[in-house]
Amino acid sequence: MKLYIAQATCSLAAQLVANELALSPELVHFDVHNRTTSNGQSFTEVNPLAYVPVLELDNDASDRLTETIVVTSYLADQHPESGLIPAAGTLERAKFDQLLVYLATEIAQKHIPLMRKLLTDEGTEWTRNKLVKAYTELDRRLADGRKYITGEKFTVADAYVWATMWHERSGVKIDHLKNLMAYVARVEARPSARKALKDEAEMVHLHQSRVAA
Repeated sequence: MKLYIAQATCSLAAQLVANELALSPELVHFDVHNRTTSNGQSFTEVNPLAYVPVLELDNDASDRLTETIVVTSYLADQHPESGLIPAAGTLERAKFDQLLVYLATEIAQKHIPLMRKLLTDEGTEWTRNKLVKAYTELDRRLADGRKYITGEKFTVADAYVWATMWHERSGVKIDHLKNLMAYVARVEARPSARKALKDEAEMVHLHQSRVAA
């Protein structure tokens, strides 16, 4: 398998899940600024929409999957014994997918126009308030002492939350959400998360070195 990633993006969630499953996909870094890849491949041929993550499978068709919640859910579904995601077709899974969509629409996507400074002052304030509200909901969930978002077990939802903690880049003030901050620290302390950050940094360095050569 190949996993196409970009620095400090939600592709970290896919890396983390792969690490939790002891998988070793070939990592290819996409530089979102100069539009180059670490292996010299044209990324628009990989994903015409030009965003990560992209998971290229080892099947005969070399199928490619995009969208963070699709990639992470697919990987977890291939290893049901991991418990990283509820079984497909169950009510528990439907509720879990509902949570993943919430994370995608109310957190991950809300950051993008803020980070790219695409909004009016009024739009910026509205979007930041929406993000604070979304993060506050996660903090409320964690207030009962649970270790992770859905309970005591780590899931792909936790990988996604961790990979999209872009509040500092977006100017969103959430340091007062102590349950959430402690939770993020717990996720980041996992070996799978530390490895994801290390591997990403190494791929970025390798890519930059090749471009500079």
